[in-house]
Amino acid sequence: MSANPAAPDVQELLGRLTLAEKVKLLTGRDFWSTWPIEKIGLRSILMSDGPSGVRGPVWDEREPSLNLPSATALSASWDDALAYRYGAVIAQEARRKGVDVALGPTINLHRSPLGGRHFEAFSEDPLLTGSLAAAYVRGIQDNGVAATPKHYIANDYETDRFTASTDVSERTLREMYLLPFEKTVTEARAWAVMSAYNAVNGVTATENDLLETPLNSEWGFDGVVVSDWTAVRSTNAARAAQDLEMPGPRGAWGDALLAAVESGAVDEADIDRKVLRILTLAARVGALEGTTAVEPVTADSGAGFAREAAAEGMVLVRNTGVLPLDPGAVTRIAVIGHNADRARTQGGGSATVVPEKVVSPLDGILAAFPEAEVEYALGAVAQEGVAELPLDTLTNPATGEPGVRVRFLSEGRALFTEDRRATRLVWFGGDAPVERSDTLEITTRYAAPRTETLRLGVAAPGVSRIWADGELVLDADARLADEQLGAAFLHPPTTSAAVPVTAGQVVEIRVEYEIPKDTGLTGALAYTLGAEADDSDPEGLIERAAAAAARADVAVVVVGTNSEVESEGFDRTSLALPGHQDALVTAVARANPRTVVAVNSGSPVELPWRDDVAAVLLTWFGGQEYGNALADVLTGSREPGGRLPTTWPARQSDVPVLDVTPVNGVVRYDEGVHVGYRAWLRSGATPAYPFGYGLGYTTWAVDRATATAEVAPDGAVEVRAEVTNTGGRAGKHIVQVYASRTHTAVDRPARWLVGHEVVRLAPGATETVKISVPARAFAHWEEGAWAYEPGEFTLHVGSSADDLPATVPVRMR
Repeated sequence: MSANPAAPDVQELLGRLTLAEKVKLLTGRDFWSTWPIEKIGLRSILMSDGPSGVRGPVWDEREPSLNLPSATALSASWDDALAYRYGAVIAQEARRKGVDVALGPTINLHRSPLGGRHFEAFSEDPLLTGSLAAAYVRGIQDNGVAATPKHYIANDYETDRFTASTDVSERTLREMYLLPFEKTVTEARAWAVMSAYNAVNGVTATENDLLETPLNSEWGFDGVVVSDWTAVRSTNAARAAQDLEMPGPRGAWGDALLAAVESGAVDEADIDRKVLRILTLAARVGALEGTTAVEPVTADSGAGFAREAAAEGMVLVRNTGVLPLDPGAVTRIAVIGHNADRARTQGGGSATVVPEKVVSPLDGILAAFPEAEVEYALGAVAQEGVAELPLDTLTNPATGEPGVRVRFLSEGRALFTEDRRATRLVWFGGDAPVERSDTLEITTRYAAPRTETLRLGVAAPGVSRIWADGELVLDADARLADEQLGAAFLHPPTTSAAVPVTAGQVVEIRVEYEIPKDTGLTGALAYTLGAEADDSDPEGLIERAAAAAARADVAVVVVGTNSEVESEGFDRTSLALPGHQDALVTAVARANPRTVVAVNSGSPVELPWRDDVAAVLLTWFGGQEYGNALADVLTGSREPGGRLPTTWPARQSDVPVLDVTPVNGVVRYDEGVHVGYRAWLRSGATPAYPFGYGLGYTTWAVDRATATAEVAPDGAVEVRAEVTNTGGRAGKHIVQVYASRTHTAVDRPARWLVGHEVVRLAPGATETVKISVPARAFAHWEEGAWAYEPGEFTLHVGSSADDLPATVPVRMR
């Protein structure tokens, strides 16, 4: 539907276009927008990356964006209402930046914890993913902005993602990987879907029949299939249900597509269908004359919602009674860890936005405990590679303001100059003449905050030179280890040089970078000037942290990963925390039995010390208000509201489905429907924390489960259970329903999630929870259709995949 009931007749508008105009409309105008056609009243449609924020058309700290918690944090809430509000806040932010189409949510599955974009996706379970994703899509589109569920389909790894093929059965596709997309289309009516880079069963996603069936023919999708950037490989995609090639203006279609239509290789009817969909999208977002997009209306402030959402997703997995902390009773706190001061609020890659301000855990704890003495210790270096230089240490030599002067040069002549407030710089769209320049120059004055050997360096492929006070300190040619498209952005090499500085010393820094011409993304450039962390005395760092912990009433250790560990563009090779963080936690726990550990990672990591500390909070990438949200949970002003959307292993070697590396260009999903907790149940291995698990600051009982006795293939089962808050304070619980079948001719999981419900109760209160389970939850895909095996299933009701005390039978007719 259009946002305006009096929207123009798109069929009539189509008839006014020439073939050349129609074809032109199918490839982007630039990195982020489509072509306008004035004669039919069509303006450009602007798209933007997310999905945990909206960056807008430029990647620039001078135009900051709201940084919401990662998708894993949202998914850990298990709360559709929160996901809807999340989408509404995304829409509000999109309209603030003039964006019509938000490129999210990412709803690929957590097939393996090594997946590089694990943090950006929701869950290992298709039902939980689909339920939350549909709510997110409704939240965006009810507020006038198009959502774009991605990446369609089976795009659950990063290694060789442009060339690899996913080998997967039709049943597995239908029951696992397609199901979340199905829910966003059939329940939320998504206005766009993004096709993936990879192939599926040997056919690249942008040319695959899956774009037509089931997406269009079965689910009734009437939106636009947008390609992932550069995913269209040839005009063959135009014969499939691929609608829009991004980016533009040069791509695989361009003039070649017009020639293909004129020669008869591509039917003009296929072109017309694509154009009609683009015009329909334009009407929905208010990009056609005579249409007006719905104005975003949300009661949530961006920062306030970010803080609430972060707390709602935090999962308390261990607590010996130390939490919550009483701010009036704690007099001395040791705050420890690299991530405590430099928290990771988001994963790396295209999902990255630039927030105006980030509240670190140290900041949040200082604010929440104003009467306590707070001592900070680094403890262990978590950073890998080069981190940008802090703005408060930099002075732009041209303006005298904080920041750097940047110039694009050609044969020594300045073509473009700008003043920036960061040293992590990305040009991906915008006015910078990247293609016409041969040199990037950066100048600044750096005021050293301490006496040290500064490891001044850069992150970028190719030749970089750095002068400090006129002396050439770095002249390096760094080579990419990964030749995949976009690696220069997503996984650049780093190099540095030792520069001794004394506290207060001002160093004149000048950088020259020879702009490479073969990155694969014409007109785009990423460059970071910064410093590598000093890890020359790891034992000393740990000793000083343990001493600080011994002096404190409580020690709060924040451990985690960073964008060199979790990012688009590459998969992980290890689930271990980077650096010496495990040794740090062990030492601190020995020094102070009241040690609380907050894990600042977007996806599972090994926690070998988890039973040796007083409390463990899994806090994900918590967005820009992460520190305040963590303090809220530590003090108990907010409940740690999360439950695990993904199984956390004790050891990497226990993970039953781990492989993300193509062999001869193929990743084989041989595990079939046994993904995530389903695979754990089949393997018999015991995880550190099972799917659905999480504690709070109160206790719960779930019993007296009942269900409809029988269900027909077109019906549903109503499950009821009594839920009681048996503790002493109000709290939140997630009631979970799983199905199983003992006697079956089908290769089924031991049990699988079929429903869930959020419950919030006062202490001592009881509520009867009702959960509707559609018959499709019991179906399996067989010979091209959904099949229903008659006979008895068992429904299990409880609090996690491994804690299901109540059972009730139900019979499929």
